[in-house]
Amino acid sequence: MDFNMKKLASDAGIFFTRAVQFTEEKFGQAEKTELDAQFENLLARADSTKNWTEKILRQTEVLLQPNPSARVEEFLYEKLDRKVPSRVTNGELLAQYMAEAASELGPTTPYGKTLIKVAEAEKRLGAAERDFIHTASINFLTPLRTFLEGDWKTISKERRLLHNRRLDLDACKARLKKAKAAEAKATCEGDTVPDFQETRPRNYILSASASALWTDEVDKAEQELRVAQTEFDRQAEVTRLLLEGISSTHVNHLRCLHEFVESQTTYYAQCYRHMLDLQKQLGSSSLSTACLAWTLTGSLAREATRRARSLSPTWNCLAKQAPSQAPAHSGLGRRGWVQPCHLSCLLVTQLLRVGKVTPSHPACGPPAARGPRG
Repeated sequence: MDFNMKKLASDAGIFFTRAVQFTEEKFGQAEKTELDAQFENLLARADSTKNWTEKILRQTEVLLQPNPSARVEEFLYEKLDRKVPSRVTNGELLAQYMAEAASELGPTTPYGKTLIKVAEAEKRLGAAERDFIHTASINFLTPLRTFLEGDWKTISKERRLLHNRRLDLDACKARLKKAKAAEAKATCEGDTVPDFQETRPRNYILSASASALWTDEVDKAEQELRVAQTEFDRQAEVTRLLLEGISSTHVNHLRCLHEFVESQTTYYAQCYRHMLDLQKQLGSSSLSTACLAWTLTGSLAREATRRARSLSPTWNCLAKQAPSQAPAHSGLGRRGWVQPCHLSCLLVTQLLRVGKVTPSHPACGPPAARGPRG
């Protein structure tokens, strides 16, 4: 118990001394030991590495998992040392919906068949995405987290210890400076009572001369300064070695970055192959449909143009057409297509209404006035 109380009192005294030294430095009332320029550069590079590693890590996590709720859930599982449950990717979920839609709407219909094909492709895309996320997490995110949670914590701990050693060193320098000033003053003025408020209180022999007391105080302050300087130098060397290890960290992160790019390239190459296969599967039917649409559109346009130039737009022309060519009441022919005659008649009818075309079909009579053909 006595040992614990003594240790507690000693720690409290050290903490108070450091707090006083730190406060005086902030107000410019105490000198501060500056580190060399090379050491400061190492500190700046370490801080920059830590900051950018955190940003790259967070943004890569967003890239691999855009859902913030899912990221929080995975973070909690990792902190609790529990296995993260398997999660369905967006591509796999889309494939599931498409497959269910095809089953309900009819898997034998053209739309249903296409849904099934696209669902299979989306499922393969989702599996490729899952593999990419797993590979990137192991080869890229894990080394970054290891640096932040391991190496950087060690560096931060040693830096704090170096800061405390520096405060102790500067406090010893200030104490020695005050003791020497008091010794010089006592030597000039003769025997004086030591100013215990100016130096650290100690058990002095009150019968000794003031000059001898100050000399003893200077000797003790010098001894403490040598010890503090040794501890500071040792801690500075340890911290320097850790900071120089940042170069090895950069090399490791560079290797991990190459692996991340390789896995991302593989992922996008797989996606391209899957989509190319899907495009080939859908290409034949799409090409046939497109060719048929262009053929019908061109035929209808040419027929409409020819009939608009030669036929009357009235409905009487429809009655004089062959039964096989006459449109049904709904405007559709036998095979469900709009007949060219019907289309041309409707077109020219609209032109007649605005006075752009005059009737010229024999069944409707000649136009009111027709000039000689050029």
